Order: sequence, then structure tokens, then C-alpha cells
Amino acid sequence: MSPVNDPIGDLLTRIRNAQGAGRDGCIAPYSNLKLELLTVLKSEGWIADVSVEGEIPEKNLIVTFAPDKKKLTIKRISTPGRRVYSGAQELKPVIHGFGAAILTTSKGLMTDAQARKQKVGGEILCTIS
Repeated sequence: MSPVNDPIGDLLTRIRNAQGAGRDGCIAPYSNLKLELLTVLKSEGWIADVSVEGEIPEKNLIVTFAPDKKKLTIKRISTPGRRVYSGAQELKPVIHGFGAAILTTSKGLMTDAQARKQKVGGEILCTIS
């Protein structure tokens, strides 16, 4: 198996594909950034649960989808070849506040609403609605 150039993009694609196939969840390789991203999604209610399974080097993330949520629309914004940054003033609500953008800031990963509240900007990883 070849190494993945964009691990966050790979995680988001695994989530999209599993939901498209009608599954209850998916499995992805572990990383601290992915775990933090999934924790933000869980705290916002987009997914039901995330857990870690296994030991290094075979550590995996188990993602369980929220049964009451319809299929998520996830879009990768910042890629390894094109980083997208935004200041707190330029952050706009996603779909008039019904969606969320996930940012990596100097204070950790957070949604666009939290970043505007704390007046911090950062790299926009993805949008979800």
C-alpha cells in the first residue's frame, strides 16, 4: 500500500464513501490531527462517536455516523498543494450558519463560529453541511 499524500482528504473521502454505501460508520488510520478533527465533528453533532482501536502501528479510528443526520456534504478546502488561510474578520458562516468550517488555529482545531468568537484565524481544513 502506498503512502497517502493528503491524510485529511483521505479521511473525508472515507466518510463520504461509507455514507454513500449506506454504512453505519467507517475505519481510518490513526493520527492525532484526524482524532482532533473527528472530536470537533462529534462535539458539533455531525457524527455520533469516534473511538481508537489497536496499538501502534496498526492503530485505527472507528467513526460512527449519527443516525438522525442525513448524508454529510464534506468539502476539502485547504490541500497540501494549496493552503487556504483566513483571518477571523474574513470568516463567513457556511450555508448561513447551517454548516461549519473546521479550522486549525494557534489555539487548536475549532469551528468557524468558535474562531470568530475567539477572534482567531487559521487554515481552513474543510467545510461540512
